[in-house]
Amino acid sequence: MKTILRILLTAIAVIVLANLLSGISVANYTTAVVVAIVLGILRVFVKPILVVLTIPITIITLGLFLFVINAIIIQLAGYLVTGFEVKGWFTAILFSILLSFFQSVLYSFLKDEKRG
Repeated sequence: MKTILRILLTAIAVIVLANLLSGISVANYTTAVVVAIVLGILRVFVKPILVVLTIPITIITLGLFLFVINAIIIQLAGYLVTGFEVKGWFTAILFSILLSFFQSVLYSFLKDEKRG
């Protein structure tokens, strides 16, 4: 149940950011849900591989290269999902930063209550 809520909250964040950023376009709400699912899958399977392969550059840049990795994940999602378009690397980096912020705010409402 919590996973479904996270997917829906991410889809809402994608729609809001697509309306805020001129370089992001989402065709409809169904596309936003698909984007949320694809981003989740890419973050689980592709991002760890990219992080391991780019450890030297990440260390040299003091972790700032992780923004580029997040932009790669966003661009890959734009390539995989029909109806989701990302124009440019700067837009992808800005989208990933804002999406992370929105997700952290929205996910804070889903915290489990401690059972004692």
